[in-house]
Amino acid sequence: MSAPAKPKQPGKENPALRLALDMGPLILFFTVNGFYGIFAATAVFMVAIFAALAASRLLTGKFAIMPLVTAAFVLIFGGLTLYLQDETFIKIKPTMIYLLFAGILLGGLAFNRMFLKNVMGEMFALSDAGWRELTIRWAGFFVTLALLNEAVWRNVSTDVWVSFKLFGLLPLTIAFAALQAGLLQRHAKTRD
Repeated sequence: MSAPAKPKQPGKENPALRLALDMGPLILFFTVNGFYGIFAATAVFMVAIFAALAASRLLTGKFAIMPLVTAAFVLIFGGLTLYLQDETFIKIKPTMIYLLFAGILLGGLAFNRMFLKNVMGEMFALSDAGWRELTIRWAGFFVTLALLNEAVWRNVSTDVWVSFKLFGLLPLTIAFAALQAGLLQRHAKTRD
C-alpha cells in the first residue's frame, strides 16, 4: 500500500519562474500589437495575464499579491479599452498600478506597517530601518515610473509606447532593483 500523497504546500517562489510568468504576457502584448494593433494586443494580454496567474498557482501553490493586483487592473483597464475602443485606458493602467503600489507602501509606513517586508521577507532578512528605507525608495521609484509612463504615452505613438513598456520600464525596474544591493547588504541581518 502506498503512502498518501502530500498536499501541495506553498513554497518559496523561483525568481526565474516569476520572471517568466511576468514577462510572458508582456512579450505577447508587444508581439500581437506589432501584427494586429493595440486592441487585439489588449485582448491577448488579458487572457495571457490570467493564464500566467493560473500557472503560478499550479506551480507554486499560491497567488503572488502583486501579479494578482496587476491582473485586476488589466481586467478593468483592458476591458474598458476594448469595450469603449479607446486605447487611453490600457495606456494609463501602468500609471494607476504604480501610484497604487506607491500609495500602499507609503500608507503602510504611516501606520508603521512594512508591506514590502510581507512581499519580500522570504528573500531578504533586513533590519526595520532597512525595510523602511527600501520601502521609501520603492515608493519613490513607483511614483517616478508613473510620471514617466504619463510623459511617454502622451507624447509618442502607441507602438512606441508599447515598446517602451517592454524595453524601457522593465530594464529600468531591473536596474533599480540591482541598485538596491548596497542597502540590502548594509541592513542585512541573520535569520533566526
